[in-house]
Amino acid sequence: MKRRSSRILSAKAADAARDPILTRENGQSAAPGLYVIATPIGNARDITLRALDVFRGCDLIVAEDTRVTAKLLAIHGVSRPLSAYNDHNAGRERPRILARLREGSRIALVSDAGTPLISDPGYKLVTAALAEGLPVHSVPGASAILAALTLAGLPTDRFFFAGFLPFRHGERRRMLEALRQVDSTLVVFESPQRLAESLNDMQEILGSRKASIGRELTKFHEEVRRGDLATLARDYASKSSPKGEITIVIGPPPPPEPDFAKAEALLKMALPLMPLRAAVDMLAEALELPRNGLYDRALAIKSADEDS
Repeated sequence: MKRRSSRILSAKAADAARDPILTRENGQSAAPGLYVIATPIGNARDITLRALDVFRGCDLIVAEDTRVTAKLLAIHGVSRPLSAYNDHNAGRERPRILARLREGSRIALVSDAGTPLISDPGYKLVTAALAEGLPVHSVPGASAILAALTLAGLPTDRFFFAGFLPFRHGERRRMLEALRQVDSTLVVFESPQRLAESLNDMQEILGSRKASIGRELTKFHEEVRRGDLATLARDYASKSSPKGEITIVIGPPPPPEPDFAKAEALLKMALPLMPLRAAVDMLAEALELPRNGLYDRALAIKSADEDS
């Protein structure tokens, strides 16, 4: 009996501990304002619990395409008023949405898939709300950029998202020329119809880099292909255009080859005055050169001096 009472008391203590957390979290989803909500990029189960809470409690859901969002809401048993907000009607709809926010409404902003404001028209609505001091809340979740990065097998400590590449050939090449100087992993969106042409431009301008192509991420026909840009360009040039949403991840540029010319001149001056290892350590630190390469050169210089 004591053991059972102990379990009951422990359960009650756990419930009491959760109550403040749940109260705070529910409060975060009930405050007035504009909620920028990430939605699944493919798999409908990638919606977050908080996103569903906000959907169920909001006054209006503003969607890039109401048909796409209505399907997602139906899957999760949510029924709320829907309104379209996209590139075609933003100028007309934005003032109406802002007016409702001033009145204290809770409005959810979603794109067709992923996180709003990333290559979609929500940016101007958010900036307009912030300019008026209206509350804006983030409900994070799915992102094609991060999904592609996690699957690419390329450095993720620093990356640059460049959005969609221009569809005109000359503009696309000019943009790639600018991106060539970016010392980080690159992430771009591309349409299936232009994938082969874009990959060819990439391998010509960006050079020999590793890359990953994510197609239909989190969907039933998900595909990730990895390789160097030249190989991927050849592969897709020989195939018909793939179907679905495509995210390309390109590895950073290779580090420049170290220039040992200055170091060799200094080694010739230093070696008669100090031990070889001390000279190598000093110059490797001062010139930021690899010790192994510098040590080999120092040995060659010392050997040549001894033979002469």
